[in-house]
Amino acid sequence: VRLVESGGGLVQAGGSLRLSCAASGGAFGRFGMGWFRQVPGKEPYFVAGISRSGETKNYADSVRGRFTIARDNAMNTVYLQMNSLKPEDTAVYFCAASKTTPHFQVVLLHSMYEYWGQGTQVTVAS
Repeated sequence: VRLVESGGGLVQAGGSLRLSCAASGGAFGRFGMGWFRQVPGKEPYFVAGISRSGETKNYADSVRGRFTIARDNAMNTVYLQMNSLKPEDTAVYFCAASKTTPHFQVVLLHSMYEYWGQGTQVTVAS
């Protein structure tokens, strides 16, 4: 499975961005999907995840109420809508796919995701 993120950029605090992750090369609906972010020297940090068919969503406490994850299985795409951005949201954002995620569940551990995109930089200026 190949994952390609897009939509990152520079935004002022309080602004919004919408990240997209296009998947190819696999049965997209069989994968649980997640968004992680990473800053230099740190491990990937779980931001949001969504189950195979989209019934279940989970968010990190730091983004709950500001970020929304969604998926369109017909378009093989997962999205992350980010509102009310803060400088501490600055990071490289990665989407990831987990084939081992059970139905209706979301996996939080980055080690459980087998496929990763190349990442997209999000920078929030204060």
